[in-house]
Amino acid sequence: MDVETFFRHHGVVQNPFGAEEARHDPVFEKLSLDAHATHPEFAKVLGNLDHPHTSVVFGEKGAGKTAFRLLMARAIRKHNDQNPNGRTLLVAYDDFNPVLDLVARNRHGLARPSPNALTRGFRREDHQDAILGLAVTKVMDALLGTAADAEAMQMPPDGRERLRRIPRQVRLDAAVLATLYDQPRSGSFGERWRAVRAHLGLGWRLPFSPLKAGAILLSLLAAGLFGASPAARWFGALDRLPEWVLPVAGVAAAAAILLWVTWLCKRVKLWSLCRRIKRETPAVDRTTAQLGAMIGDIKPRDRAHQPWPLAGGDSTNARYELTQKFLGFLRALGHAGMIVMIDRVDEPTLIAGQPERMRMFIWPLFDSKFLQQQGVGIKMLLPLDLRYLVHKEDAEFFQEARLDKQHLVDRLAWSGATLYDLCTARLRVCHQERETGIALTDLFEEDVSRETLVQALDQMHQPRDAFKLLYAVIREHCQRVPTDEASYKIPRLTLETTRRDQSQRVQDLHRGLSPA
Repeated sequence: MDVETFFRHHGVVQNPFGAEEARHDPVFEKLSLDAHATHPEFAKVLGNLDHPHTSVVFGEKGAGKTAFRLLMARAIRKHNDQNPNGRTLLVAYDDFNPVLDLVARNRHGLARPSPNALTRGFRREDHQDAILGLAVTKVMDALLGTAADAEAMQMPPDGRERLRRIPRQVRLDAAVLATLYDQPRSGSFGERWRAVRAHLGLGWRLPFSPLKAGAILLSLLAAGLFGASPAARWFGALDRLPEWVLPVAGVAAAAAILLWVTWLCKRVKLWSLCRRIKRETPAVDRTTAQLGAMIGDIKPRDRAHQPWPLAGGDSTNARYELTQKFLGFLRALGHAGMIVMIDRVDEPTLIAGQPERMRMFIWPLFDSKFLQQQGVGIKMLLPLDLRYLVHKEDAEFFQEARLDKQHLVDRLAWSGATLYDLCTARLRVCHQERETGIALTDLFEEDVSRETLVQALDQMHQPRDAFKLLYAVIREHCQRVPTDEASYKIPRLTLETTRRDQSQRVQDLHRGLSPA
């Protein structure tokens, strides 16, 4: 008998236990937040979306960290639909390869990224720049209407009217953030920047500098006057030249030189600022020329007191100020705050699942000031390997990180009863009649009680292995039963035999003796 026939007999139209990754699990998409399909700690980690807070979760592979992230994203979408004036911006900071490559190339000068980029240091400021890059780009995509992905930010229906009511200083702050962090996926920076300025209503700018224009005009005047005098001498008409020509030409030349020098000094000062910003923000894909073109469009008096991310003692504070300016613009657009989701730390090429490299990459984030920013919730879903390293740290680390204030889940563990509820919920959403009360025990003989299944699932410790156990039990039963025998109840012996094999597999996996 094949597995599909077994499921079809019980009215199950889709295999509830076949997927191993939440991102590619069609059954997971059907589960609702109130279907008893979440971990008991989920509400603690999610928190109050009107006032986002930080959460730190440690879990082994298959414990459901990615499912947590997807469920939180679903909860945020639901919250945003129900609260149009108190929405939360979700920023997924989980693809680290581009960030690591940029830092390796821009700071360390490595043509090809290597682990040396991590051993030489990855700073908290680099993380902040990368997060702001993702967040600002997401908002600018929504502002310009160029967002295409499912997690894109949606502008409110009265978005245009809101923009007109936003104070000019807040719109100017948004423009400064765009110059530093907006990173379009396609198109030119220049066209994108002009569109952003137009949408923010920052006014029309002359296509040339007044200083440069004045210098050119005075240079032409001086050249014309000086040119007239020698020509007149050659033709013997010196007596007919007015007396004021030479003095006026000299004044014009001196004024032109002064304007040229002033304009050149301003350009050098702007170029120096952009060069310093470029050097200090290696995690952002921006050239000095692009920065110069964009920052040059902002009036000098408007950019004079901005918190530019420059090297020095205030470089970290500049990121916090820029984050608060970004949150101010978000609030003007109807958002209460921002949640940053950090996941898949072990997957980047330069890290390759090695705990020590993960430590070098993630440890800069364990700073209480960073994790406790007003209006920002950092959701850190970290591999269990890092938990062991955290517990080896000294008192100074814990004093700086203040994990006691970060809604810490020390280990994402699943009990047998919780896994039983999760598997039953998956079974029911795959049933042809969703309102049915089908349970896991309906698939087994009468001598297999709920407590027996709970005990078996308890040895699996996590959802992925629980699904593997149930699927292996069903597959083993189908292999032992001929199609014409029509035996659709799994005996206890099959469950016990498969449970022992799967329990041994889980133990070997934890010891590093088995690949999966």
